[in-house]
Amino acid sequence: MGFLGRKFALQPEIQAYFMDVANKFDLRRHIQFRTVVESSQWDEESGSWLSTLRDLSSNTTSSLRSKILVSAVGGLSIPKKCDLPGTLTFEGKLFHSAQWDHSFNWKGKNIVVLGNGCSATQFVPAISDGPGAARKVTQFAKQAHWLGETLNPEYSAAFKWMMRWVPLAMRLYRLSIYLEKEKDFRGFDTVSGAAYRADAQKEAIEYIRKNAPAKYRDFLVPKTEIGCKRGVKDTEYLASLHRSNVELVYDDPVEAIIPSGVRTRSGRVISADAIILATGFETQQVLAPMEIYGENGISVKEHWGHVSDGSPSAYFGTCLSGFPNFFIMMGPNTLSGHLSVIYTTECQVNFMMRVIRPIKQCLAAEKPKKADILRVKPDAEIQDIAQTQLKARQLVWASGCSSWFLDPETGRNSVMFPDYQYKFWLKSIFVTWKDVMYQKSA
Repeated sequence: MGFLGRKFALQPEIQAYFMDVANKFDLRRHIQFRTVVESSQWDEESGSWLSTLRDLSSNTTSSLRSKILVSAVGGLSIPKKCDLPGTLTFEGKLFHSAQWDHSFNWKGKNIVVLGNGCSATQFVPAISDGPGAARKVTQFAKQAHWLGETLNPEYSAAFKWMMRWVPLAMRLYRLSIYLEKEKDFRGFDTVSGAAYRADAQKEAIEYIRKNAPAKYRDFLVPKTEIGCKRGVKDTEYLASLHRSNVELVYDDPVEAIIPSGVRTRSGRVISADAIILATGFETQQVLAPMEIYGENGISVKEHWGHVSDGSPSAYFGTCLSGFPNFFIMMGPNTLSGHLSVIYTTECQVNFMMRVIRPIKQCLAAEKPKKADILRVKPDAEIQDIAQTQLKARQLVWASGCSSWFLDPETGRNSVMFPDYQYKFWLKSIFVTWKDVMYQKSA
């Protein structure tokens, strides 16, 4: 596949890229589709993981033993369920945006949208425009988000030719994007970043007021500190609010779902053919619904109760002491507020490949059998977690707003990496070998 067509690739291009990579590396033969991991248990005697799998097509279970266990389910994989009364009585379609019902045709239909985060601001413009538009889209929002202008023109044929054929051109372009985004981290420090945030906030307010309908402007300018919550790229969302078939409701929340639609606090009834949930994800339920049991049968949840007051945590956002040969991609404190999580995950993969090299050599019998088990030292994990939380408390994420970055039970930031991304990269390159130890299985 050639160079992508835009700076921010759209869904069809991303899916085509995934398919191209799968075909190029013949990945399908390594994948069990429609299969979930229900649990994994560390077996000390064999020094391996025993996982229980469920085939969703046949509803049968099976077991799989592996030397190394990697969770790559991500942090935004469990949609929040609708907790409004009457959900089961609704006679139309009801689904979360992350579980989109592709059998539903919204053309000419009445749609109710609950939520206004990153997901809603992408699909509301899409379903309300063009010849296939919905008849009416009524969106309910509890709070506003900081919206920023997103310039995303198509790359010219000449530019894509240069990226493909001019030596180092693509690398230099990628570096320029990285540097442009990396500098934004300076605004997250509560004290030293105040002036930077003030300028960014002023720019965002001007953009929102310039582009939003007058009747929504006061609501759409957030009352929270910019940077405290996840920023939202404006993908024609503000423009869509000018359409006659789009209504934003922010002062009359939904109290119940009824068979024909929704009923608001004021008693207003809005009929709907479909209700689309854009209500976010269970960000504090890392690894769920899987059950992972490490040494001595200790669960991950029990482990977190010992090392981080019950909040998700991990050494380098990747490893847990007492859980040998186990790695979490996009684990606790690995997300970025200013750069791409793909970059972070690449760093995690590089870290993992470095530390498992001795295990791979052992399994391939390239060297006499010495070590096939990797353990992170408990004191190293606790120290790394403490340093992460200390830095996180100095950043704007801890300034008092409600955010899915924070565990509501403990107040800990369990999601974001509190530093420049190049430092995360350096930690993946220069492994602190004293923090880990290798052992030979029985």
